[in-house]
Amino acid sequence: MSEIPHSSGNIGTLMVEETQNKQNYKLLVLAAIVGFVVGGFGAVFRLLLDWISKFRINLYANMGVDGISAWVYAIAFAAISIMISLYLVKKYAPESSGSGVQDIEGALDGLRSLRWKWVLPIKFVASLFSIGSGFLLGREGPTIQIGANIGKMIKDIFKDPDFDNNPLVSAGAAAGLASAFNAPLAGIVFVIEEMHDHFKFNFYSVSAIMLASGIGDIMVRLIVSDSPVIDMSVYKLHYMSDIWFFIIFGVIISFVGYAFNKLLIKSLDTFSQVFKNKLIISALIAGATIAIVGYFFPNMIGGGYDTISAVIGDSFSLQFLIVLFFGRFILVLLSYGTGVPGGIFAPLLSIGVVLGMAFGLLMQYYFPETIQHPGVFAVAGMAGIFAATVRAPLTGLVLAIEMTSNFELILPLIFTTLTASFLTTQMGNKPIYNTLLKRTLDREAAEGKIIDYEN
Repeated sequence: MSEIPHSSGNIGTLMVEETQNKQNYKLLVLAAIVGFVVGGFGAVFRLLLDWISKFRINLYANMGVDGISAWVYAIAFAAISIMISLYLVKKYAPESSGSGVQDIEGALDGLRSLRWKWVLPIKFVASLFSIGSGFLLGREGPTIQIGANIGKMIKDIFKDPDFDNNPLVSAGAAAGLASAFNAPLAGIVFVIEEMHDHFKFNFYSVSAIMLASGIGDIMVRLIVSDSPVIDMSVYKLHYMSDIWFFIIFGVIISFVGYAFNKLLIKSLDTFSQVFKNKLIISALIAGATIAIVGYFFPNMIGGGYDTISAVIGDSFSLQFLIVLFFGRFILVLLSYGTGVPGGIFAPLLSIGVVLGMAFGLLMQYYFPETIQHPGVFAVAGMAGIFAATVRAPLTGLVLAIEMTSNFELILPLIFTTLTASFLTTQMGNKPIYNTLLKRTLDREAAEGKIIDYEN
C-alpha cells in the first residue's frame, strides 16, 4: 500500500488562502460598521444644519421689521460663525478646511495621514458654523471627509493591517456622500471614478464601499428622510431629435466649469495672501456680505437646496436667473476662498440648475413646440457642471438622477456630461480635487510647514 504524497507547498497555500479569506470577511464586517457610524454622523449633521438654517432664516426675516438691531444681530451671527469656523480650522486641524476630498485622495496615495482624533470633531463643529452662516457651501464635503476619517478610526480601533486602510477609508468616503444626498449609488461611483487613481481595486474592496454606502444611506433614511433630496417633476425626453440641445448645453457648461476651476484657485490664493493674518477682518467682510445679500436675495446664499426648488418651480424670469447665476457663482468663490470647511458639490449643482433653467427658458422661447419643459435642462445642468469641474461625468450623471429621480433623462444626460467633460479636458482643465491637492502640497513644501499627522 503506497503512501499518499503530501506537499508542504499546497498546505502553505491553503493556509494563506484561509488567512486571506478571514481578512476579507473581516473587511466586510468593518465596512458595515463604517457605514453604520458614518450614516449616524451624517444624519445628525443634516438635522443640526436644518435647525441652524431655520434659525438663520428667522433672523433674516426680522431684519425688515426690527430696525437696525436686527441687522446688527444678523451680520454678527454670520461673522462670528465664520470667525469661529476659521479659528478652529487654523488652530487645530488645517487639513479640515475646504471640502476635504483632496486630503482623502492624498491619504490614499500615502502622501498624507488622517488625524481622525482631530479632524472628526473639528470638521463636524467648524462645518456647522461655516455652512450655518449662510455661506454657499455644501454638507457633502464635510460628510465625505468625516466618513473617510471614520474609516481610518475603525481601522485603528480594530487594529486592522495597514493594507486594509485604503478600502475602509474609501468605504467611509462613499458612505459620506451617500448620507449627504440620499444617493448610495453616487457614493459608490464617486469613489470608483474620481478616486480610481487612489483606490485599490479588488472584489472585496469594491464590496466594502458598496456595503458601507448602502448602510450609510439606510441610516439617514431611517433618521432623517427617505425622499429624494430635491423634490421635482419627473421629465421625459419626448423626441430623440432633441438630443442636440443637450450637446449644445454641454458645450456651454464646459466653459463655465473651466472658469470655475481657475477662479476657485485664484480665490483661495487671494484670501491666503490678503487676509493671511486678518481673521477678524475677513470674517466681518464675509459675514456682512452674506447677511446683506441674504436679506435682499435669499436664494443667493446657502448651500442651494432651497434655490434649486425655487428655480425648478418656475418662479423666476430669465433675467433674474442670469443675475442669480452670476451672483451665486461669485459668492461660491468667496465662500470657499476663505478656507472654512464646506463642500462645493451642492453649490455647483445649484449653479448648474440655474444655468440649465435659463438655457431651457431661452430654448423654449425659440422652439416652443420642441421644448416641453425647461426643467429638463435644470437636471442636465446638475450633471454637466459636475462633469466639467470634477471631471467625473458618470458620478455627475448618477448624482443628478438619484437626487431628482429623473431616470427617464439618462440618455440626454449622457450627452451633456460627455460633451462637458471632453471639452473641458481639451481646454486643459484638470480635475478640481487634483488641483487642490497639488496646491496644498506645494504650499506646505514652499512654507516648510511640517504637520505631525500622527498626533
